[in-house]
Amino acid sequence: MPVVLNDGSYYPTIQVRPMVGISTNTLFSWLKEGAFPDVGYWGWRGWRLFSTVQVEAIRAKTNHVLAISRSN
Repeated sequence: MPVVLNDGSYYPTIQVRPMVGISTNTLFSWLKEGAFPDVGYWGWRGWRLFSTVQVEAIRAKTNHVLAISRSN
């Protein structure tokens, strides 16, 4: 279930990774590389919260990586 804040819905890491089909390690690796804009919100447990737009960007990158791996 997303966290609803003033300007939209946000999802914690534990929900994002199955939504886009990647592991936690992959997501954290991409974040460390700077593949996505900084996360603007953190939950009360200290978990990153991703906006719907960020989730879609992560999904797009996942699909791109999968397409490349399938073509090889």
